[in-house]
Amino acid sequence: MPIAPVSSRELSQDVCNAEKPAQSGSVLITTGREPAGRGRSLVDALSMPGLADIDFAPPRVRIGNGRHP
Repeated sequence: MPIAPVSSRELSQDVCNAEKPAQSGSVLITTGREPAGRGRSLVDALSMPGLADIDFAPPRVRIGNGRHP
């Protein structure tokens, strides 16, 4: 899946420019030539304040045909 860089300036001037590449892949918002924001670990993301208030109950999914080799 391609990642299309979009500068924060381009994004603030015309959101549609970011929507088009987002339909076919990911969009990376940049400041200058660097990614905007900082990287976040999975632990950081899951420990964000307020997440306990969100109802999240995804349906159970079976992968494969259920037969063991």
